[in-house]
Amino acid sequence: MNNRHRGTAAAGSVMAVLMLAAGCSGGDSDRAVDSVQPAGAGQAIGKGYDSGAGSGSGAGYGAPGTGANPAAGAGSGYGDEPAAAAKAAPAGQLALRDIPEVGKVVTDSAGATLYRFDKDTPKPPKSNCEGGCAATWPVVSADDAKASAGIDPSMLGSVERADGTKQLTLGGWPVYRYSKEGKAGEAKGEGVGGTWHALAADGKKAIDKKDAEPPKKDVEPPKTGDNGGMGDMNSNEKIELAVAANEKLGKILVDAQGRTLYRFNKDSAWPMKIGCLDACVNTWKPAPPVDKAKAAGIPAGLIGKVKRPDGSEQLTIDCWPVYLFTGDKEPGDTNGQGKQGLWFAVNDAGKKVTTTTG
Repeated sequence: MNNRHRGTAAAGSVMAVLMLAAGCSGGDSDRAVDSVQPAGAGQAIGKGYDSGAGSGSGAGYGAPGTGANPAAGAGSGYGDEPAAAAKAAPAGQLALRDIPEVGKVVTDSAGATLYRFDKDTPKPPKSNCEGGCAATWPVVSADDAKASAGIDPSMLGSVERADGTKQLTLGGWPVYRYSKEGKAGEAKGEGVGGTWHALAADGKKAIDKKDAEPPKKDVEPPKTGDNGGMGDMNSNEKIELAVAANEKLGKILVDAQGRTLYRFNKDSAWPMKIGCLDACVNTWKPAPPVDKAKAAGIPAGLIGKVKRPDGSEQLTIDCWPVYLFTGDKEPGDTNGQGKQGLWFAVNDAGKKVTTTTG
C-alpha cells in the first residue's frame, strides 16, 4: 500500500524531469543534455505545473504584471481556452510595429500582433493548430492580405487548411492571432507554451532578432589572456555571454544585450530538473544557448545547454538552466533578483548571487 502511494505521488510530480547526461555532476556541461518524458508520463507537457499559490502567470514566478505577455496562458501549450473563439478575419494591410519587449513585429490592419507556431512547418507550409488550438489562436485568412513598407510581398503566401479555407503564410509559416489580446500593440502571445512567437517581417521570430542586437552597456569586453581560460578571442567578434559589474550584486552574467541571467530554485542541476514551464516562461524566458568561443569571463566548462520538454534548447551555467526576466527593461537591470525568494542572478563562477555588495 505504501509503495503504491509513493508511486502515485511520483507519477503526479508537477515538474518535467530532464535527466542529465554524463559529465554534468562535476560541473562540466560541455555537451547538450537531451530531455526525457516528464514525471507522470502520459499527461500533456505543461499540465499540472506547480504554480505556487493559486493560478495564473504570476503565481510563484515573480511576474512583473507588465510587458509582452503578463497573463499569457498556462495549459496545453496553446494557451488557456477562451470563453469563445475569436472570429477569424482577413489581415488587410500588414505593417511593422516596434514592441519594446519583443522587437519589430508584424501586425494586421487593425494593429493586432500576428504569430507563428513552432509545431507548424514552413517547407512545405502546414498548420498543426486545429480544434481547441484554433479557438485560442484564430487563423488569419489569406484574403486581402497586402504588404507594406519593410515587408517583402514575395514573403506572403497561403496554405489550404483541412476545412478548405486559405490561411495566410509569411515566409512559409502559417499566421495566427491570439484571442486574449484586446487592443493594438499587445504581444501577450509571445512565448506562450514555449511554442508561440510574434512574427518578424521575414517570417522568423521577432524576439530572436531583438536578442541579436548588440549589448548596450555594462558588458565587459573580452580581454586577451583573461577570459576565463577560454583562450584568446577576437575583440571584433560579438560576445554572446559576458560578465557585468553590478554595483549591488558584484560580477554577474549577462547575455549579448547586457540582460541579467537568472536561475530558479525549483530547477536543479543534478539530477537535471526543469521547474519553469507553461505560464512561467511568459515571465521568465529560457535563455538560448551560446557559442563558447563567444563567451568572456567565465570558464568554458561551466557553459552548456539542455533540451526542454518542448524540444527547444536552453543555456545552462554550471548545469543550471538560466533565464531572462521580462521585468528587466534595460541592460543592467536586476529587477528579477530575489523574486519570490526563488530567482537569483548568477556570478562569474556559475553560482547564484544571494548577497549584495552595498
